[in-house]
Amino acid sequence: MHWAIIGVLILIGLTFLVLEILVIPGTGIAGIIGFVLMALGVWQAYEVYGSGVGHLVLGFSFFLSLMALIYALRSKTWNRITLKDSIGGRVNLVDLQKIHKGDEGKATSRLAPMGKAFIGGEFYEVRTTGGYIEQGTKIIVEKIDGNKIYVKRKNPE
Repeated sequence: MHWAIIGVLILIGLTFLVLEILVIPGTGIAGIIGFVLMALGVWQAYEVYGSGVGHLVLGFSFFLSLMALIYALRSKTWNRITLKDSIGGRVNLVDLQKIHKGDEGKATSRLAPMGKAFIGGEFYEVRTTGGYIEQGTKIIVEKIDGNKIYVKRKNPE
């Protein structure tokens, strides 16, 4: 009967350790529970059967843990749970031949101080040189610094 209890404690502990590594990493709770259950199983082996059998159970538990870890890391488990998509979006690839200083456009969102604007037939992420600009307000490109477009409110004529 004691062998069954020792085996179950070690296997359940090992299961919790594998869960901690593969399914819910970072919490630590499953890992601690798994370690405690495995330690209880090894302690029971020492307590009931003596140090000779306890050493064997300890070595077997360590070997079993190592094999489970190697199997888990080599299996296709990681391929099923890893993210394979890549992010293709980019922020303002400003084509300097399409947009220039002095171009006019319209704020399509509130610029506080950043937002979206429609300039030269395309939408851009823009920022104001100061203050807020409400949606729908006409704007003028004041300067282009790398991929940043600075705009200001167009003064009514």
